[in-house]
Amino acid sequence: MPLTPEVLTAQGEIVAWLGSLDVTFAADEEPWFTIDGLDSPRQIGSDGSGGAFVLLPSRNVLYVSSEGRAGIIAESFEAFVQLVVARPYWLDILKFSAGGDLQEMRRAADALEATLDDEDDINEAREEIRGRLDLPEPDDPVGALYDAVAASDAIVRATDGSPFTTLFNRFSIDNNPMLRNAAA
Repeated sequence: MPLTPEVLTAQGEIVAWLGSLDVTFAADEEPWFTIDGLDSPRQIGSDGSGGAFVLLPSRNVLYVSSEGRAGIIAESFEAFVQLVVARPYWLDILKFSAGGDLQEMRRAADALEATLDDEDDINEAREEIRGRLDLPEPDDPVGALYDAVAASDAIVRATDGSPFTTLFNRFSIDNNPMLRNAAA
């Protein structure tokens, strides 16, 4: 059976483990964005920073940040869960992508993994989720994230009509002393 939001949310323990990775499967009451070509986007969850996860009719998962950035982050719901489990700091990988440079994203992922404060908790969550869902570890989660965001063609707008920008940010880990030292 393919992994869907309905299959996942029926398994409360797994949803709780994903919560420890900053994903909540509850939609906002009031829409605060629109997506060109969609009358009623299907929000499937959110994160602690106020961002929203949307399952598109194409089955891609779109992330809409509360800070005016948006883009497709996974080719399917299962790929989304794999990404969150493998790289729970995926949004920081995009923050430190140097404008969408795959090699910088890989450097950021390595540095972020090395600086995890709660590594034991995250590894336990990873094992529990993968085991209970029989979810394989993705071959290249950073490459898949890059490909999804780079090919993203969804146009998301704030309620005033202004378009959101790409999820790729201009920073690199060299802009952050802690990450720069972790990568050294």
